[in-house]
Amino acid sequence: MISRRALLAGGLAGLLAPRTGLAETSALLHARSHAADSGWLTTAAEGEAFGAFALGPGMEAAEKAAASVRLHGIEASPQGTLAVAVGRRPGHVALVFDRQSGGQIGTFVPGDGRVFAGHGRFSPDGALFLTTEIERQPADQARGMGRGVVAARRVDAGFEIVAEWPSAGDGPHDLMRSGGALVIANGGIEPNTPEARDAEVTGSSIALLDPLTGSLRGEGRLSGDLGSLSLRHLARDGQGWTVVAAQDLLKDGIARPLLFSVGAQGALTPLEAPDDDLRALRGYVGSVAIDRSGGYVACATPRGNRVAVWTKEGRYLGAVPLMDGCGLAATPEAGRFIATSGYGEVIVVAVEEGRVGVAARRTGGPRFDNHVAQI
Repeated sequence: MISRRALLAGGLAGLLAPRTGLAETSALLHARSHAADSGWLTTAAEGEAFGAFALGPGMEAAEKAAASVRLHGIEASPQGTLAVAVGRRPGHVALVFDRQSGGQIGTFVPGDGRVFAGHGRFSPDGALFLTTEIERQPADQARGMGRGVVAARRVDAGFEIVAEWPSAGDGPHDLMRSGGALVIANGGIEPNTPEARDAEVTGSSIALLDPLTGSLRGEGRLSGDLGSLSLRHLARDGQGWTVVAAQDLLKDGIARPLLFSVGAQGALTPLEAPDDDLRALRGYVGSVAIDRSGGYVACATPRGNRVAVWTKEGRYLGAVPLMDGCGLAATPEAGRFIATSGYGEVIVVAVEEGRVGVAARRTGGPRFDNHVAQI
């Protein structure tokens, strides 16, 4: 831990009770949240407004909290009904809400001189919320996305920053506790940004940090022929397997893998597919998920308009179409994923007998954004 910083944004400290006030006992917490312990959380837009939504078992969408800005990653606390949605990079606010009863509880902002990168995660006990943040670059400095910081925030103190660690790279995006380490996807130069203009190498990396001290345990980088890839989103199986998804700076038609398994020391192993299927991803994976069994991994691409699936061993199984599909999460059933689209569609992607298909579909929802999180 480097330093303790005071950050009580928007009066949030007075809106969030001390930890003992969030629930009298863990048993009471469980009882209160039991009815909300199925389904998913997501972010979406309706009309000109944005918000955090819940998806029920029937794939129906219900708004839980309104937001004035576009949101990105969303996360439910493992204790109680608190949830947080982080603003899209360069984000300036994160929204705290009650996923069961609905309604905004408060907001908080990045550390001084930084912006949110779009994602945050609760610690296993729900006491801390960790965010990836990017230092703003002075206008006269060389082009880049800015150095990364992981900010550890104490939930019962209004999300005050209590520790900060370097993310061990530039332009961090997603983060996730997996296999005993805090895994950081440092994206480097992000595709489709002003910084990416004429760039061919992102400088991205995977960093494995000690989840208690922030010290660097391991690091993974891509080979030179894959240097145009920005490592961005993460998924885990709960048993130590971690997958990272990438986006490509280049639009040169070369078939590059966009999913990688993360080894114990950070080494990256690509999940291969036929060249035509890799090209069909259009150089962009928007989200990634591992199913409940840990036997399958799927990715969604809003540019390729599809959801593609591999086995854990790296065998490509196929894809199903989903126009502007990006949100993706596991379901309670093995071999099943839920996916959402910017056209208000929700589908269940199913793996059966080694083939991929659509098991259920619902239309007419809001304009779903990038991510879905299983509760």
